[in-house]
Amino acid sequence: MQWDDARIFLAFAREGSFSAAAKRLDVQHSTISRRVHALEEQIGTPLIERSPNGFVLTAAGEDLMNSALKVEKELLSFEAASGGQSQDASGELKVTAINNMASTLLMPLFARFNQVYPNIELRIEVTNDSVRLAQRDADVALRQTNTPGETLIGTRLATVASAVYGSTDYCAAVESGKGKVNWIGVDCCDFHRNWTRQACPDGAHAFYVDETSLTLAAIKEGLGVGYLPCFLGDAEPGLTRFREPEPQHNLGLWFLYHRDLRNTKRVTLFREHMKQEIQTISHLFAGKPNPGA
Repeated sequence: MQWDDARIFLAFAREGSFSAAAKRLDVQHSTISRRVHALEEQIGTPLIERSPNGFVLTAAGEDLMNSALKVEKELLSFEAASGGQSQDASGELKVTAINNMASTLLMPLFARFNQVYPNIELRIEVTNDSVRLAQRDADVALRQTNTPGETLIGTRLATVASAVYGSTDYCAAVESGKGKVNWIGVDCCDFHRNWTRQACPDGAHAFYVDETSLTLAAIKEGLGVGYLPCFLGDAEPGLTRFREPEPQHNLGLWFLYHRDLRNTKRVTLFREHMKQEIQTISHLFAGKPNPGA
């Protein structure tokens, strides 16, 4: 059996479908299906079977998944160890970050790192979902959380504050009694969803969005008020704070990576770069005036 066949099967076992496994490995759906069925023919026993809820692993499939996980763990440990021995500032570095942050405040920081270390191939991916660092979905995750995973090594870079924003005209109309408060229904993350539910417990929303950039656009159009991180809301001249930030809504901005990568040169360089750079703009994340102004 070739490791590449086991790797493809492991992706299917984790994701539960051919299409999701194909997306994970960045290959065609038909490639996953063909390789899994070819593997079944090679070993002479079914590895998956169809159920009312989709595909499930057979007993042989479960055994192969467990064996593949062990092999993957050893290979990843070797990769991390060999990478840590190198003192060269080179190689691929996969970084995952939240879209609204990566495309605004963090992009200049990424650009400066790329200029200083051009031999490090920096790959930026954006997702609001939890990332599986142990499986090398990414090398580094920049995440907003107050409870980083216990299996990860983390450095808290800044405090991210959020406030309730509305367009300047909308807030003026509400304040003068000429308009009523409408809350935009948000489903971009658990934080904003729960805070909105607490602020508007009856759940009466005439407009819903599922991404922070859409919340921002809806607020600018005067559709209501909603939660935004201060680094986004304060940067928009047409918005104003409808409610000031509250301490219970503060989140930590964490630099997270797997402990196997703690001695890897490119991870260490990137961590120190981000620590220094973010320190100079920490007031923007915290929603406070520039202390040096």
